[in-house]
Amino acid sequence: SLQAGLAVLLKAERLFHSSYHSQAVHIRPICRVTRRFAKLPCGGFTVAASLSLVQDASCLAVSWELRQTLTVVFDTFSSGQGKKGWSLFKMFSRTLTDACPLASQSKVYVDISPKNKEKELLEVTPPPASVYEAIVQGDKRTYAVYDLLSPSLFNTSRSLNVQLKWKRPQDSSELPTPILHAQRYVSGYGLQTGEISTLIYNTHPYRAFPVILLETVPWYLRLYVHTLTIITKGKENKPS
Repeated sequence: SLQAGLAVLLKAERLFHSSYHSQAVHIRPICRVTRRFAKLPCGGFTVAASLSLVQDASCLAVSWELRQTLTVVFDTFSSGQGKKGWSLFKMFSRTLTDACPLASQSKVYVDISPKNKEKELLEVTPPPASVYEAIVQGDKRTYAVYDLLSPSLFNTSRSLNVQLKWKRPQDSSELPTPILHAQRYVSGYGLQTGEISTLIYNTHPYRAFPVILLETVPWYLRLYVHTLTIITKGKENKPS
């Protein structure tokens, strides 16, 4: 149902009006975890009081995990005439009203990691009940966490409209480029000279990162695997 939880934000005309969107379904086998009870002596009696979770090393019992993902990129900096502020309502034309009744977890994470002195200028509303920190691509990131299953979240308001504001007007300069970023362009025409070029940049001074590249090929291009060329630091890498 699209009437509760995070699915409320899935408004088709807003999603397809974004700069980029991708939907995926991931299915993988997972070895089951079995529960074992240990019998403990207690005053002449034997009581099952200890519980342990044991991973099946032989993986004879298998479960299947289904994971659906939706990735959407909104260029609010360009559409907002150079303003960095944004909100759920500005992007999706909707706000969150409650959690999905079938969900065991339903959370919204907002990246509030400061750049230089931006911490004093950033303001996220409503104030988050908790903050989560993680290391992403070698950098420490800070996330504001909104738990939709928390009863106190909707006590003061009937809906949740997360907003990120700047305490004073900001200049319209370009946003800082991420350490790991990519560019892609199509050149040439026809089957002879048509090609897709993807440039991946790692500006970190010393660290290398694993990269998984997923290409979305335009319908008018026909690709041939034997024409794949990989160049790193000016040298060609032959794919194995």
